[in-house]
Order: sequence, then C-alpha cells, then structure tokens
Amino acid sequence: MDSHLNLKPASGAGADCFSTGMSGASACQVSGGSWSLRRGQAGISSISACALNHRESVRFAALLLFCDPVPDDCYRLVDLSPAKWRGLKRWLDLSGLALYFLDRVAELKLCELLPSDVFTQLHLNLIDNSERTRHMIAESSEIQRGFQRNGISYAVLKGISLWPNAASRPELRSQFDLDYLVAEKDVPSARAILERQGYRMYAERGRTSEFKKNERPGVSLKDIYKHFDSYGVEIHAEIGSSSKSSLFNRVEWRQIDRLMMPVLGQVDLFLGQALHVFRHLRGEYTRASLLLELRRHILTHQDNEKFWGELRSRAALDRRSAIGLATALYLTEHLMGPTVPEPVHDWSVDILAEPIRNWVRRYGHRVVLGDPPGTKLFLMLQHELERLGIEGKRPARNVLLPAQLPRMVIRAHPSEKLAIRIRRYAMQIGVVLSRLRFHTLEGLRYLIEARRWRRFAGEAR
Repeated sequence: MDSHLNLKPASGAGADCFSTGMSGASACQVSGGSWSLRRGQAGISSISACALNHRESVRFAALLLFCDPVPDDCYRLVDLSPAKWRGLKRWLDLSGLALYFLDRVAELKLCELLPSDVFTQLHLNLIDNSERTRHMIAESSEIQRGFQRNGISYAVLKGISLWPNAASRPELRSQFDLDYLVAEKDVPSARAILERQGYRMYAERGRTSEFKKNERPGVSLKDIYKHFDSYGVEIHAEIGSSSKSSLFNRVEWRQIDRLMMPVLGQVDLFLGQALHVFRHLRGEYTRASLLLELRRHILTHQDNEKFWGELRSRAALDRRSAIGLATALYLTEHLMGPTVPEPVHDWSVDILAEPIRNWVRRYGHRVVLGDPPGTKLFLMLQHELERLGIEGKRPARNVLLPAQLPRMVIRAHPSEKLAIRIRRYAMQIGVVLSRLRFHTLEGLRYLIEARRWRRFAGEAR
C-alpha cells in the first residue's frame, strides 16, 4: 500500500484506550523551515491513554489521520466493523470533517480502508456539496453585486475567504450561511438589499443581524450536503469603520466567481478564524473541522516570522482577543500536536492562566470529539475567564436554567401551505424536546463535573 500509515497496533494499546504519547497527538509534528518548531518533544500535552472512551478514541484516530506523518494510533480504523464505520461517518458529517476525511483518505491511497457503502455515500455527498457550494458562491456574488452597486463598505467573512489558506478546496467545507462584515453606517442599506432579494430578518443580537431565504423545514442529516436554494446570511456591523484601525483599511481583493470580492487581510483573517474557534469553545458545541481548518491555516504561515509578529501585535491590542487567540492555538496543538513556531507557542502558554490550560487539557478532547448539541462544560471555562475580567455572553444561571423557549427555527410565511405549517410545527416541537433533554441531562452532568473541577482547581492552585 502506497502510504506511510502503519496499520500495526501501537505497543501496549488496549481495547478501549490507546497510547497517545509519541505515537499519538505528539506524532503530528511538522518539519518546518528555519524558524524552528519543537522537534522531538512530546507536545504541549499528550492526551493520556484512558482519557478517551472507545467512541472518542475512534474519532480521535480519524482526526489524527490528517497529521503528517500519520500516527500509528490510526490503526484503530482498520478494525472497525461496518456498523461502527457508519457511526463514525455520522460524527464526521456532524463535525464537518466528512469530506475532508474522504479527500485525505484518497490522498493517502487508503480508499480500501472504508466499507464500500461508506465510501460511496461520502463520494455522493462530495458531488452534492460541490453543487451546493457553487450555488452558495453564486448567491454570495449576487448579494455582493448589490452591495457594490450601492457603495456599501463590506468584507466577506469566513466561508470562501478561508480558501485556500484554511481549506484546500471550497467544496470540502460544510458551510451553512454567508457572513459579511459591514460598516455600521451601511447596515440599514445592506439589510434593505437582502430584503429586496427575498431575505427575512430573523434575529438581531448585539452587532449581528441574521437573515434567511427560502427556509425549508424538515431537512435531515442526510440532506445537509444537498442544494435546496435555501440560504442564511449574517451581517456583522463594524463599529468605527472610518478610523485608522478599521479592518476595512487592510482588506484584500480577490477574484472569485468572476467577481472581485473584498476579504480580510491575512493577519485579520487568521485572527478572526482563531477567535471564531474561541467563541465556539465558550458555547455548547465546537465542530472538529474548525480545529482542522485552523491547523491548516497555521501551517500556511508556519515559516513567516513577520506574519506571526504582526499577529501577536494585533491581538495584544485587546486582552480578550489575545486570550482567545492563545486558547485556540493551545487547543489545536493539544489535540493535533506542535504546529506554531516556538516563540508563538511560548507566548500563548505565557498569556494563558494555568486554570485555562488545565481546562483545555482536561476537557478539550470531550468538547471537540463529542456530539451536538454538546455539553455545558464550557461554563467552567467561562468561570475562569470571568476571574480574568472577561465576561460571558450569558450568566451561568441562565445557561443552566433557561427562562425562555427556543426561538422559532423557521417563521411562518404569509402564503404558507398547511403541509408546510405542520412540518414547521413538528420541527419546532422536536427542537423544544431536544433542548429540554439537553438541559436536563447536561445540566446534571455539569453539576457533577463542576464539583470535580473545583476540587481539581483548588488542588492546582
């Protein structure tokens, strides 16, 4: 087999916990250029063998397949039964890794590793997602033409702007909405343009406005790669867009789909991506694909000393940004091994309080390798951040005991048919019951884990 994947079991690995020392997360070290990485070291923190349950260990093996060289721990994938492969595929879909995984398996010439039905479904999903991505880019182009005709100051966020630095091919990403940074003074005009193109505003939270178009109730997991001509858009207002420090002063123009699109400058793009990871860590669920894309983005600039210097300087202007960046880098290295240059690693370790590093080491794998809707383990991270003066989006009490029902996923339409209304109500009832179950189970688990955390944190201090 033309591959450097060693399919032999790691020495001493048991059935449900396996070594993640030098052959695991720390094996993901990347040979770099003159600005040295930490070669030969065991990484920031090797995940202990029995820290992972069986399901997490399988998912971790799939995540480590993206490392180069591929760790021996990935041998576990060879022994999976067809039923467990289907279970793993479900997680790959939910985590946003599925099409990246297919691409990586093909790159390593390991397609025979997958059961034929799993490989076929992944391939069909890639075909569907390629079409879906083309339509999303075309929709984004149409929106931006409206912005440009009306002289709106804006920049594309996330999505296509992450290609090629964080995503090798746009169609491999799982993207569910379109995001734009818009100058605060231009937000009313941007909203009007979206409404003329058939969008309806769903929510306004802080500086973010959410819109939807052609909403479709009842879409299942197997349909997430299909194109339904249904879109979501988020407008993020940029305060102080006329100041010298505005992000708009550093935008770069790229031609995509025969349209020149403004995207954030290289440093701002990376910082925004890292802070996006941090925002997810401060919520219930963090998709593993966010870590993989951040890691790829790190490797893109691995030997660019000027880039890392500018990144640190930009982050240092805001304490929240500095801690957010450092946390995202620390978690990425904890799970997938050393990638950032040693000076940046040292900076990220120094800037993070020990309780935050402990939280990443203790719960990072559970947060990234888990299933949606996630856990409430982030409340312990939120508590430690609040000790540093960084307030959470919601008080912990409100997170544990929500006082309101979930907002409508899909709103009524004036010309709505009865069948659509029934599906919409059924969908909303399912959401309410799912959230009730989540708050009950994860609330109890959090209370148990919080006691352990307080004991552990007290001993650490």
